[in-house]
Amino acid sequence: MTDASAPAARRPGEQALASLGLGAPALDPADASPHAFPGGGRWRTEIPSCEGPEALAVVLKEAWRLDVPIHRISQGSGVWMLTDAEITEMVEATAERDIELCLFTGPRGTWDIGGSTRTDSRGAGLRARGHDAVAGCVEDAVRATELGVKCLLVADEGVLWTLHRAREAGIIPADTTLKVSALIGPVNPAAYAVYERLGADSVNVPSDLTLNHLTEIRRVSGAPMDMYIEAPDDLGGYVRMYEVAELIRRGAPLYLKFGLSKAPGIYPYGHHLRDLTLATAKERVRRGRLALDLLARHGADGDMAPIGSRLPGRLQRFETHS
Repeated sequence: MTDASAPAARRPGEQALASLGLGAPALDPADASPHAFPGGGRWRTEIPSCEGPEALAVVLKEAWRLDVPIHRISQGSGVWMLTDAEITEMVEATAERDIELCLFTGPRGTWDIGGSTRTDSRGAGLRARGHDAVAGCVEDAVRATELGVKCLLVADEGVLWTLHRAREAGIIPADTTLKVSALIGPVNPAAYAVYERLGADSVNVPSDLTLNHLTEIRRVSGAPMDMYIEAPDDLGGYVRMYEVAELIRRGAPLYLKFGLSKAPGIYPYGHHLRDLTLATAKERVRRGRLALDLLARHGADGDMAPIGSRLPGRLQRFETHS
């Protein structure tokens, strides 16, 4: 729940505009999310597109230099694009700093032989095409969790439900968290509630949802939400830094994802993309610093969840059957 005694955040330009007779209407308290992370706090941070140990080292070094707190680091190319040694190195480096590491499961439809994803309609997108693709995602999940990964990124409803059942059955650890990709993210409250019930522990919504859309979602679900404060170009390239305090007020509990617009895609990552990947990894941390500075200037930076917190709290689930 929110702290009713906490002072309201200052809105951008508020005093100057009010003095000119251009003040905005008062915020409606009914729009605010009543939810928070377990253990306290209404927002956490995430650095996405960290594609291997070398990029991770860049992110950690820059986060220390710029004093950017990080709750989660995620990767987009997939478990299958990393060796066991690389995964282990990433697990150890993040664990040392109490950061959750999230790796993407694969295969995904955009990379296989299905032609519909290359049409204007994009077909089924990233979803797992056929039984073998689902099996590949499960294989990735088992391998990653055996190596110590505690968070898995999924882009298919069937894979999400299967991994949730695997978690319930003890096939993967019970404290594994499942994160829904922005590339299949829900755009209405009914769909958001379904993802929660299928096993999602955090749900990445598209970054073009309006503030009212976030309020609508929060009226039906308290599951943590992920949102790009700056989205990559293939997700629209939206930059919503000046809305960050209001995004938290409406969308909490919220992961602030610091993406990067005007940058080429890097999935699936390989060393041919090394220079670009390391440069963009560093800049994502700087974008995080800019967003955190905005929060501080507006008096909205005091409700961050503790570093090291990662679990989503009690969520609603569909009943599973063995």
